[in-house]
Amino acid sequence: MPVDLKTAFVVGISSRALFDLAAEEEIFQNEGLEAYTQYQLDHENDVLSPGTGFPLVEAMLSLNARASLKRKIIVVVMSKNNAETSIRISKSIKHHNLDITRGAYTSGEPLARYLGAFHVDLFLSASKTDVQAASDAGFAAGLIYPYRREDGLPSEGLRIAFDGDAVLFSDESERIYQAQGLDGFMAHETAKVHQPLPDGPFANLFRNIADLQSQSAASGAPLIRTALITARNAPADERVIRTLRNWQVRIDEVFFMGGAPKAPVLKAFAPHIFFDDQAVHCEPASEVVPTAQVLVSSGKPSQAKLDFEMPVVNITSDEDHQKKPVASVPAIVIAFNGEKSASEAS
Repeated sequence: MPVDLKTAFVVGISSRALFDLAAEEEIFQNEGLEAYTQYQLDHENDVLSPGTGFPLVEAMLSLNARASLKRKIIVVVMSKNNAETSIRISKSIKHHNLDITRGAYTSGEPLARYLGAFHVDLFLSASKTDVQAASDAGFAAGLIYPYRREDGLPSEGLRIAFDGDAVLFSDESERIYQAQGLDGFMAHETAKVHQPLPDGPFANLFRNIADLQSQSAASGAPLIRTALITARNAPADERVIRTLRNWQVRIDEVFFMGGAPKAPVLKAFAPHIFFDDQAVHCEPASEVVPTAQVLVSSGKPSQAKLDFEMPVVNITSDEDHQKKPVASVPAIVIAFNGEKSASEAS
């Protein structure tokens, strides 16, 4: 039956983001492609365990049956495996009863060139190279962090949490913070409080999810719940609220952390996925909830962190983090509700 992917909400996900392929990846890295391929063939009938992206995919696909969505949610496995080794992935999909019937297996070729062909709205992968290429091409893409714990995640509905600057919003304010410091940033945000923040790499994705949320609410209680968890604090909070109001989107929970750790709030909110652009937040978050990092487009200048008292971290380095002490600031929690009107082998 013909399907127009342009009218669907499409999630592209790598096999290593969907399933736990840590052992297989180790074989690939240490012994090479031939050993990896043979291992997959030898274990073709061994079912793969869920990976970090599995709870999100399962929750999103369940919405097709539980809500009257104008845009059906479609998941496409996008992998640099070859067709021969894809059989184990297909069997695992069937075993876990996931409604995934589409796949792209490129035998090691880059995946980014095919994202537009599948009209992908969100791309998730455990490959930094693939996520960087997708981000550079203008797609909403997240680098999946390893996640082992599954307790505490909701069994029904869909819950998604986002960071603000450089995720939902552009990194403009972070660059002000880098150049002018905290006082300059606060003055800038106060002066522009009535000017909406520019779109970030996940702005359109968020609007699409808000649209799905509105559709799901038509047949009863909303099945999708969203949260914004940002390092901002007063007086830089008002511009965020006004921006969301300008977008005419529904967001259920907003947390202005003012430099406080995000992980405890994330554990309490229990999202199926959390998106943040900073490794300093993603690493502790991935200990309590599934987490994906939004990478900076390589065509843009490097970002500073709007964290006020967070560690200064180079996301490509394994060196120990060094703290940057500043005066503490209070955390603010606001609930805001407005109805919408508008070459890895995996």
